[in-house]
Amino acid sequence: MPLIHADDLAVVRGDGIFETLLIRDGKVCNVARHLARMRAGARRMDLPDPDPVTWGRAVEDARATWVDANGDVEGLLRLVYSRGRESDPADVDTPEATTALVMVTDAGPHAARARADGVAVCLLDRGYTVDFAGRAPWQLIGAKTLSYAANMAALRYARAHGFDDVVYTSADGQVLEGPRSTVVAVTGRVLRTPPVEAGILPGTTVAAIFALAHEEGWACKEEPLVPDDLLAADSVWLCSSVTVAARVTRIDDVPMPLREAGADTAAQFADLAMRAVVRA
Repeated sequence: MPLIHADDLAVVRGDGIFETLLIRDGKVCNVARHLARMRAGARRMDLPDPDPVTWGRAVEDARATWVDANGDVEGLLRLVYSRGRESDPADVDTPEATTALVMVTDAGPHAARARADGVAVCLLDRGYTVDFAGRAPWQLIGAKTLSYAANMAALRYARAHGFDDVVYTSADGQVLEGPRSTVVAVTGRVLRTPPVEAGILPGTTVAAIFALAHEEGWACKEEPLVPDDLLAADSVWLCSSVTVAARVTRIDDVPMPLREAGADTAAQFADLAMRAVVRA
């Protein structure tokens, strides 16, 4: 029995959703937020509600298998949920017709290197204004779908031009997100990130970071940002599930060195981000 059929709609049309989680220190990080976002994405795509108990059990089985075989090696755990087979005559709106996969691979060296060394990013125009998601809900802007070809093309473009990653901007000049990350600007003990209403994916990692940061006295704001806000910040970070937090070291041709006043808070933010994700 194949794990996935060649005509599965995940394969032939990217018709599904996914989540990626970090296994660190023997536990899966931030599970509840990922499963909640998965349910929200399923509803937006008219997929049957994924059962959190069943998915939670599958996540735990995958975690246990990975840790037994690999010990403390960081793992990348991916959840994939698609509409099922194109050729299946069954009702596509039933759970029985869908495809559900849980897989774990080595997180690899990229995440650790980005945490340690930071990333150089280029700004790329995403081609729509911040009100586009509200005007065109069928475009699924802000949903974590399997249709990631444009994001991967953006990353290839960046690397071909000497950058590690991308920060998207809107057609009207606002900062959006990275292809696989959420943007956070740090100034003093104030954290700022673009609002989801701008048409970005709700970041599970940033949600965890902001929850702990609020407890520890940081000011946390979701508000519109423009590129000049990033250039003026003490530090800028790309936050994601597996890398957790990578400091931006260059934006286009502008270096982003740590100023003396911002070095301490940058170190505090990096520590805060990892603690937030591991405890979540």
